[in-house]
Amino acid sequence: MTTPMTSPAHAGITVNGRHYHWPQQPTVVVCLDGSAPGYIEAAVDAGLAPNLRRIMHEGYCQTGRCVIPSFTNPNNLSIATGRPPSVHGISGNFHLDRDTGEAQMMNDVRFLRAPTLFQAFHAAGAGVAVVTAKDKLRALLGNGLDCRSGRAVIVSAEKADEATLDVNGVTALPEQLGLPLPPVYSAALSEFVFATGTRLLRNGMADLMYLSTTDYVQHKAAPGTPVANAFYAMFDRYVAQWLAMDCVLGITADHGMNAKHHPDGSPRVVWLQDVLDARLGAGRARVILPITDPYVAHHGALGSFATIYLAPDTNIEAVQAHLAALDGVDDALDNATACARFDLPADRVGDLVILGDRNTALGGAAHAHDLSGLDVPLRSHGGLAEQAVPVLVNRRIHRSAAHSLHNYDIFDLVLNHVHD
Repeated sequence: MTTPMTSPAHAGITVNGRHYHWPQQPTVVVCLDGSAPGYIEAAVDAGLAPNLRRIMHEGYCQTGRCVIPSFTNPNNLSIATGRPPSVHGISGNFHLDRDTGEAQMMNDVRFLRAPTLFQAFHAAGAGVAVVTAKDKLRALLGNGLDCRSGRAVIVSAEKADEATLDVNGVTALPEQLGLPLPPVYSAALSEFVFATGTRLLRNGMADLMYLSTTDYVQHKAAPGTPVANAFYAMFDRYVAQWLAMDCVLGITADHGMNAKHHPDGSPRVVWLQDVLDARLGAGRARVILPITDPYVAHHGALGSFATIYLAPDTNIEAVQAHLAALDGVDDALDNATACARFDLPADRVGDLVILGDRNTALGGAAHAHDLSGLDVPLRSHGGLAEQAVPVLVNRRIHRSAAHSLHNYDIFDLVLNHVHD
């Protein structure tokens, strides 16, 4: 069994109003980006994931919910803080600053309004490791971690070749793992995350570990397809190693994934900016698509959640009713209603929130989207239809079924409710 870096007699920590017991053995949480219910089950049914089958039958296996918008940044930070976006402040991958009028990526720590569990456990003396696929999450998830202490690792697979001991807590990862630096648009990027986590565990470098992958495969392939099954079979081989090290293992996802295309394979999109310009005139409304991040090739910045900023003298109710009636729109909500329903920070959400249905993505102006990277029919996320996520733990869990279950409860499960 891996020996934790530190094992003080410690009652645990309280962060963001939730108490967490100290890990009694290496504890790993994996966020499988875009892993809707069905992916794991299909691989298990095909006989390709025996270790995941074991967890499903002998441990804890439920369906939970992610936060809305069902995008990467708000959900990873909800998992990391144990709280919804109204607390941590990350409302999407991308937002509009009302004061400056500038649209910004929400990758910087200045947007974060709450400490992470990793920061709190690290400050209390725990060894903490956070490994992400894409570099966009590294700063947010690593906020407050001092890698010079020898008790923290925060590294992204995307830039693993640039890692240093002072900044990341590790160095020369491709050489250590015997793996080439993977392309950012590849399943290998997620495997690099798993391989890194495995090496850190074998070296006793973490009491608490968080591994966050990329949804490259899920954007490309539906559950049960050969590409998807191959990914989960690969994941299962790493699960086998973690189980052999007697880790407490929790698995969830940041969001689900659905097909957003017509039968002929063309994207099924409501072009909101074009609709609003036709109704209100140019310059009267601004559509922000919070799915936008530095990696849009596989989805063209098309997701099922959008927020709209309107000119001050606009009749918001009339615009809301018009958009709600559009084919493919699941709901249109004003700021107050959306923020109350989805626990969002009101100052980082527009006047209206628009949700696409299971089969429909939302766009800005059609001419502004580069869809040249879509080499398969569009699959995306962001709306209510992508809110269901798997929640698995390789131990029995004692927790009241009456409580609603979210992906951001995963650390509560693995630290507070495990029963051997």
